[in-house]
Amino acid sequence: MLKRRHILTTALCAPFIGATSSLAREGWVLPEEYKPKIIKLAGDYPAGEIHVDPARFALYWTLEEGKAIQYTVGIGRGNLYESGTFSIGAKKEWPSWTPTQDMIEREPGQYKRFEDGMPGGPGNPLGARALYLFTPERGDTFLRIHGTPKPWTIASAVSNGCVRLTNSHIGHLYNQVQIGAKAVLH
Repeated sequence: MLKRRHILTTALCAPFIGATSSLAREGWVLPEEYKPKIIKLAGDYPAGEIHVDPARFALYWTLEEGKAIQYTVGIGRGNLYESGTFSIGAKKEWPSWTPTQDMIEREPGQYKRFEDGMPGGPGNPLGARALYLFTPERGDTFLRIHGTPKPWTIASAVSNGCVRLTNSHIGHLYNQVQIGAKAVLH
């Protein structure tokens, strides 16, 4: 079983935190309440699942004995958050990113220049790691649980539908999640 010390040590020692990124907001420090913590769940959830509570900006990675690791996340803004039951269909380190056609149509000034994609790296919107959400009907839904080069945007509704964590937190989660794991966006 993971101990809180292991979680915090992993997060602090992660080589992909991105603190030196040119995108870093000067002086921003992760608030204590945004750090991962082990909690006792109110319901009965099997270990090895992801559950996102958009009202609390929280992602829960379920553990044995009715516990979970709670991470603070950013979610989709406005009507872009999509609830549902998904499975992790792919995992990528330093993933490349291409905005969806809907994103380009909504905000061409911001996204059109990236229509051919952006290679992975510290400035990429998907951050250090990404978990790809799939359904049997749609296959790849183009929804992701991913890192961000802008960690100050967690705990808010700012994304185009994806769930975002700090780069160190997605790194920790990524190492635990297996392909095929269930992910529920409530």
